[in-house]
Amino acid sequence: VELTESGGGLVQSGDSLRLSCAASGRVFSAYSVGWFRRTPEKERDFVAAIGRGDTRYADSVKGRFTISRDVAKDTVYLQMDSLKPEDTAVYFCAAGTIPTSNSRTYTFWGHGTQVTVSS
Repeated sequence: VELTESGGGLVQSGDSLRLSCAASGRVFSAYSVGWFRRTPEKERDFVAAIGRGDTRYADSVKGRFTISRDVAKDTVYLQMDSLKPEDTAVYFCAAGTIPTSNSRTYTFWGHGTQVTVSS
């Protein structure tokens, strides 16, 4: 599976962004997908994950971020609302067999998209 993230950018605190993770190469719907972010402090910080019908979120983004998938488009989205400066990071999507918060369980990774939130 090849994964490509898009949708990052520079926004102000309180704004929204929607990240996309587009897949090609295999049946994407068979995989669980996770979003992670990299900051100077953390290499792989879990953000959210989606399985066949279940989702999970990091406490830091609950109520602000929403993960969803469009099976027909082979795309998973991360809707990010009420963004904060501490959300600034490079965001990666990853595909694996189960929707966990453990980055080591994911096999395929995208190259990331930068999100910068100014105060």
